[in-house]
Amino acid sequence: MRILLTGASGQVGHELARSLLPLGELVTPGRSECDLADLDQLRAVLRAVRPGLIVNAAAYTAVDRAEAEGALALRINADAPALMAQEARALGAALLHYSTDYVFDGSSGGAYAETDTPAPLNVYGQSKLAGEQAIAAAGIPHLILRTSWLYGMRGNNFLLTMLRLARDRAQLRIVADQHGAPTWSRTVADTSARLLGLALAGGAPWWERHGGLYHLSSQGQTSWAGFAEAIFADAGSSCQVIPITAAEYGASARRPANSLLDSSKLMALCGPLPHWRTALADCLATAAASGGHAQD
Repeated sequence: MRILLTGASGQVGHELARSLLPLGELVTPGRSECDLADLDQLRAVLRAVRPGLIVNAAAYTAVDRAEAEGALALRINADAPALMAQEARALGAALLHYSTDYVFDGSSGGAYAETDTPAPLNVYGQSKLAGEQAIAAAGIPHLILRTSWLYGMRGNNFLLTMLRLARDRAQLRIVADQHGAPTWSRTVADTSARLLGLALAGGAPWWERHGGLYHLSSQGQTSWAGFAEAIFADAGSSCQVIPITAAEYGASARRPANSLLDSSKLMALCGPLPHWRTALADCLATAAASGGHAQD
């Protein structure tokens, strides 16, 4: 099967480029060749490649900047996935798309299930929800995987920001009243490959029975401050975390106080997902073994 992977240079896409190799012929156009902000270019790539499976790991992820760049966020996170779904229907292809915990408002007292009603607090969450809805309405074989608090040794993410800032500072003020489950990009990629392996082996009956929306995040929970403390502990940093509130931090975009996702539906198909603390230690150990340097 020919697989078109968008966003292959990003933190999830980079890992997917490795995880998906056993599943088929992988086509990974760069951003200059396939920019999701350019819908005409995207359409041309899809029609030229004619994939049997589209894996969309590209997205607009600048949560605060999206408040001022709403049109661009919607084009990349909603219009582009809608176009992928339309072209997939014409090609008879399937589509795997990634979404976010930020489709919820964080008011729940527990972990969010796939059946819970979304209510995004910010433009980024609204754009990602619109993308989900467009794909679900297209009537194609599809998987939408919502994940949370993504990190890895590549791109822009909380882990790399903490490691960079801790080199020059003795203390960092970190939000402690927002909770979620940090999720390693490799966990997302490897779980996606297992799920797609089941889907491709099962054919149309599998998609009819199991296709749709799933939550994919590490197990356990912490705050951003707790995540930072764990990063510094595992990295051997003496940087001290000073807990603050989200109001004190003053971000442009509101974020959910509770970002926990219930991944039990996915684990029933693919097996257990790691605890966030275990995955973090594995991520840093893997980076150390390969030289310990982040990649842009």
